[in-house]
Amino acid sequence: GKMLDERLGKITFWTLFIGFHGTFLVQHWLGAKGMLRRIPDYLAADGFTTLNTVSSLFSFLLGLSILPFFYNVWKTAKYGEKIVVDDPWGYGRSLEWATSCPPPRHNFRTLPRIRSESPAFDLHHPDVAAAIER
Repeated sequence: GKMLDERLGKITFWTLFIGFHGTFLVQHWLGAKGMLRRIPDYLAADGFTTLNTVSSLFSFLLGLSILPFFYNVWKTAKYGEKIVVDDPWGYGRSLEWATSCPPPRHNFRTLPRIRSESPAFDLHHPDVAAAIER
């Protein structure tokens, strides 16, 4: 496999987070002010125009947030380096990080012993796992 660009991932996360909350939190406020759902039009005197405009602007940001994600996937597929280590982060906790990369047909020859909620970490760092058990 390949790892996506972390910087582009953070850009995607924050634009999606701000766009989503800016769209739907404002819609929640509109509902609290009395705007019904599925209203195609309303009077300016109702007082919903400003917040609906704000919600619409944030919805465009929400839509645009997929662009850095798609660029990240394309860039990684075309130029990304293959991962050659089993656990690229070095501190994977779950069992998928305890097997080799690429994984064999049957991930483990025998069932691994699970003594904590972090079995892969225990396998890669037995000294720390032993100290915690004491």
